[in-house]
Amino acid sequence: MMHFISVQDLKVQEILAIFRRTDTLKKKPIQPLLKDKNLAMVFQKPSTRTRVSFEVAMNHLGGHALYLNSHDLQMGRGETIADTARVLSRYADAIMARVFSHKDVVELAARSGVPVINGLSDLLHPCQALSDMYTIHEKLGRLRGLKLAYTGNARNNVTHSLCHACSKLGMNMSVTCPPKHAPDKAVLRDSMANAKATRTVLEVTPDPKKALKGADIVYTDTWFSMGNRPSRIEENALKPYQLNSSLLRHAKRGALVMHCLPAHRGQEITDDVMDGPQSIVWDQAGNRLHVQKGLLSLLV
Repeated sequence: MMHFISVQDLKVQEILAIFRRTDTLKKKPIQPLLKDKNLAMVFQKPSTRTRVSFEVAMNHLGGHALYLNSHDLQMGRGETIADTARVLSRYADAIMARVFSHKDVVELAARSGVPVINGLSDLLHPCQALSDMYTIHEKLGRLRGLKLAYTGNARNNVTHSLCHACSKLGMNMSVTCPPKHAPDKAVLRDSMANAKATRTVLEVTPDPKKALKGADIVYTDTWFSMGNRPSRIEENALKPYQLNSSLLRHAKRGALVMHCLPAHRGQEITDDVMDGPQSIVWDQAGNRLHVQKGLLSLLV
């Protein structure tokens, strides 16, 4: 494992190794495993959880993180991505990039001499999915055989990485959304191949009640990405997929509720569900720190 661009690129054994290291670091958070190491953090998009968790993770591991936004770098406005990768490789021991276009982080990795981590792209959010899988295992003691139901706009980076992760780790997954908001076809193709190998079910259905039936975990995300405002037609099409108490009743009794944040309360999820007894949203967010420490310590 040289880079971490997609969950799909990892072997199951590598994922489990990250989880084992995470367990160790969660019990003993401050360890100088990356003493004097530097992480260059490239941000084309603003962030709360990604920036803070990676920066604190490097601090806990004895290293240092450099925050570089689009105004700090020449990347994409005079200097090629390849040249930026070559330069940062001479200064830092790893690069974490949160970018608009997935091809940018792929090119960074292709030209970098140090590990590159995909902190988010328009196609994938592998750090989020990895942390989500760890959180589910922590709460339920296993992953294989469980069912995760995703409801809402499913054509987004979080759903795509969840499809990769669930199908690779032996979890069943049901995605419910309007047809125009279905996951990327290439992501589904790869995930369906994983599901066949692990003998699990991955389905996409427009029926939210069917999708939630038997679900151990119910997951949702914001309906529209940062800075985009939905049209009235789009918002009306997604309303039946809102994660509220009425819809949640169709899942297993006590099913866990997850949201990767930030949440638009009252849109994709209601307050009573997000703040309710079944919600593990805050533990999920907290584990971003621990899983990224596990990932960094093994990559760097």
